[in-house]
Amino acid sequence: MKKFIALVLALAMIACMTVSALAEDVVLTIAHIGPETGPAAVYGLATSRGAKIAADEITAADNGITVVLLDEDDAHDAEKSVNAYNTVLDNGAQMIIGTTTTTPCIAVATLAYDERVFMLTPSASSTDVTSGRDNVYQVCFTDPAQGAASAQYIAQNGLPTKIAVIYNNADAYSTGIYETFMAEAPALGLEVVSITTFTDNSNFTSQVSAAQSAGAELVFLPIYYTPASLILQTAANAGYKPVFFGVDGMDGILSIDGFDTSLAEGVMLLTPFSADAEDEKTVNFVKSYKDLYGEVPNQFAADAYDGVYALVEAAKVAGVQTGDKAEDVCDAMIAAMQQITYEGVTGTMTWDATGAVSKTPTAVVIENGVYVGFDK
Repeated sequence: MKKFIALVLALAMIACMTVSALAEDVVLTIAHIGPETGPAAVYGLATSRGAKIAADEITAADNGITVVLLDEDDAHDAEKSVNAYNTVLDNGAQMIIGTTTTTPCIAVATLAYDERVFMLTPSASSTDVTSGRDNVYQVCFTDPAQGAASAQYIAQNGLPTKIAVIYNNADAYSTGIYETFMAEAPALGLEVVSITTFTDNSNFTSQVSAAQSAGAELVFLPIYYTPASLILQTAANAGYKPVFFGVDGMDGILSIDGFDTSLAEGVMLLTPFSADAEDEKTVNFVKSYKDLYGEVPNQFAADAYDGVYALVEAAKVAGVQTGDKAEDVCDAMIAAMQQITYEGVTGTMTWDATGAVSKTPTAVVIENGVYVGFDK
């Protein structure tokens, strides 16, 4: 009888230990918001896919953490993005990887700041996203950082120094990069011989003609991929063949339906991610992305992939538990993000109290329709 009682007690203890172990598993609910339809869909689909791969990997690792990823399309529209934000909070989101693009991100960040919801945007790079909001962080470089880094990279890597700039003066992203590029260029010996602007994508004949007439040997394009593709076509029609140098907003140009990718041959982009890098993390990420989606991931996918991993690392430090409310973990996430160092596919990252990321930029060049590390 005593043996029977001892056996029952032992089984009960094992059962309690099993329940306790299961109770220690943490379910983190992370929401992704980005444009998965509309003219900016190449960005939002990439961030959604990158985030999903990271969430699935973390869950499959069986390390006591399950990531539930909520996904909402905002079509690059501020009002739709706010609606998506409200939806994911209603569905239990504890933190947000998003939003993907700047204007919607500013709208959502305003609400998130008031309601104390932690956000880590993979790709909204304007300082207007984080300014005055202690709970909004970035995986991508800020616009000022991209402008200064572009000037430095051009000067330090033997690229042509007689430069034309074409930028969108109606866009905060483009204007911010342009301003810091221009502030840095003179001290680095860069001669800017032509500056032209635009506010739509209808015709770039005058801008290209101005750059060509001024004898610019490099054209700096702090713009998105759609107008960039039209500028490349216009330059080709004019027989103008400078070096074109862009920033992260041009990543996606190879995915435009109907675009002749041969026009982008030799185009350079400043980016923290090169899909042909040979480190194990990048190789595995690129393979997973290709297997699932049939294409090479761009920087936006890589930033979202790293962003989910960074959120999980911060959540561990912050002690976030299953079912915790977003407003209850926000301050702990802010503190944790400033403590972690995350080594991802877009570089080794740390964050300061402004929400800006610190990591090293590199450049890729388009060769035969794919991105190749410029330094290779």
